[in-house]
Amino acid sequence: MRKKIITVRDVMKKEIDIVDGKMTVMEALKMMKHVKTKSLIVQKRDDNDEYGIVLLSDIAKKVLAKDRSPNRVNIFEIMSKPVINIDPNMDIRYCARLFEQFGLARAPVVENRTIIGLISFTDMVMKGLVEFD
Repeated sequence: MRKKIITVRDVMKKEIDIVDGKMTVMEALKMMKHVKTKSLIVQKRDDNDEYGIVLLSDIAKKVLAKDRSPNRVNIFEIMSKPVINIDPNMDIRYCARLFEQFGLARAPVVENRTIIGLISFTDMVMKGLVEFD
């Protein structure tokens, strides 16, 4: 009997916060809709651009720890870009290996060059292993 493949689409978070890179850190934090979010996706400027990402740990290290004002730091100054995108149809076992290989904690899930979700180790383990057991 073959084991059922659990895809990234099966376990990804669909609720994501997308911000403009020109926003200040404070503006971005205030507009966050999803309280448990640990990252902000930075919108592409145009169709030829790539998405960026800012983790809350980036804000802690690059703004808070350096005593910079969140009202004076723009998201584009502290974001990582381009980000590694994950295909929604990828098996979560391969996704976990990819995360390990590149030292990722979370990544956007992209279909047809549009973000449709966010995947993390937590999603893969808690939803992939526990719910599909």
